[in-house]
Amino acid sequence: MTPDDFIRSWSGNSLSERASAQSHFRDLCTLLGIDPPSPLTAGTFELEKGAAKTTGGDGWADVWLKDAFAWEYKKTKANLDAAYAQVQRYAPALDQAAIVLE
Repeated sequence: MTPDDFIRSWSGNSLSERASAQSHFRDLCTLLGIDPPSPLTAGTFELEKGAAKTTGGDGWADVWLKDAFAWEYKKTKANLDAAYAQVQRYAPALDQAAIVLE
């Protein structure tokens, strides 16, 4: 996948966060030439990584790479401050920094 292919594929994306997050991240991995999360990377690199929230209950980081990051997708024009606060509630359980992508 070239950068132009990636841009063409994802520009103007009207899909919901849930419908596009995993496909987008897999395409991003392809663009960067890295293997995406798979069953073989469970425990180190995962999509939809469950985590206890600091406020109680459980949540899901959209993407998680052990010792590197927790990543949360949000739909276009979402409140990114709220999204950042959301992923920060998972970060301690995952021992991670938090990243939000619109």
